[in-house]
Amino acid sequence: MSTTTPPSSTSTPLGVPSVRTGTEDVPRLPEGVGLKKKDFTAANEVRWCPGCGDYAVLAAVQGFLPELGLRKENIVCISGIGCSSRFPYYLDTYGMHSIHGRAPAIATGLATSRPDLSVWVVTGDGDALSIGGNHLVHAMRRNVNMTILLFNNQIYGLTKGQYSPTSKVGTVTKSTPAGSVDSPFNPVSLALGAEATFVARTLDSDRKHLTSVLRAAAEHRGTSLVEIYQNCPIFNDGAFEVLKDRDEAQARLVPLVDGEEVRYGREDAQKVVVRTSGGGVEAVDAADADGREVVVHDAGAQDPSQAFALSRLDGPSMAHVPVGVFRAVRRPTYDDLVREQVAAAREQAGGPASDADLDALIAGGDTWVVR
Repeated sequence: MSTTTPPSSTSTPLGVPSVRTGTEDVPRLPEGVGLKKKDFTAANEVRWCPGCGDYAVLAAVQGFLPELGLRKENIVCISGIGCSSRFPYYLDTYGMHSIHGRAPAIATGLATSRPDLSVWVVTGDGDALSIGGNHLVHAMRRNVNMTILLFNNQIYGLTKGQYSPTSKVGTVTKSTPAGSVDSPFNPVSLALGAEATFVARTLDSDRKHLTSVLRAAAEHRGTSLVEIYQNCPIFNDGAFEVLKDRDEAQARLVPLVDGEEVRYGREDAQKVVVRTSGGGVEAVDAADADGREVVVHDAGAQDPSQAFALSRLDGPSMAHVPVGVFRAVRRPTYDDLVREQVAAAREQAGGPASDADLDALIAGGDTWVVR
């Protein structure tokens, strides 16, 4: 399976170029046959707390999956442990509610052994960034063909409100009664530092934007990491409230569109993102940007430094929060390369091994000699 000659490129609704797609090897539905949201809705009762942002994400995913044109039996959702990790119960696809933090590792094995599957991972900020930190980092480093949805509510919800790796400094929880002193992770910065080939951020409450990001992530071949700001109404209610008020959102959300200047805000209060003398970026009033270089977003840049700088634009006050696709670049995927190695080894050995060959190998004697 070669990754050196991709087909001609297309564009996603966010303007991000896409070449060989993440689902290219997955069997399609017959022409003229389509699925609907109800076809991806499991019969199980959805059991999250009233007001949980997971409901909105689930509805968006169920509504989006029919667009892929794939058979349900060729889509699989792997989750770890946490509130978001109940996802496989509510999707009428194959799935696994797996081990705490290990969903990317299990998904790696599945994606490598089954190129006919569209593999999705659903995880939370605690599951992915604490006990699962190494698994997440190495999945992105290896560029395994999977789509990872990281629900970030800045708290441990399932275990009743302890602080998480994304909780802000000073957050008072059951495990930090005097306030957290830990410096939180920025998941987008972390992903870019791990050389992830697709990194994006969106919000649970913005259905249109969420769906556009999901579409771009699914079309990408390699590891797609999508951070989703998601509200926990019980243990961290209102964490992203300033981004959900219409007026506040317009003044704070910084949309990233490939090939366009990074600018945002109301008509009467436009802001732009400009380069600083130290090599970073900052947001300034458009009227004060004369003579300064306004950043033009380039999601396809091989060098992730500009995307990383944009990921650092925000702070605890959420005064200017970039959303959209930070990076979407091409690189050979781990699973494609492993399958190429297996195919080459089989060819060198004279063809695919038969069941009898495997039985003889398993029941045989020593397979190596220590000298």
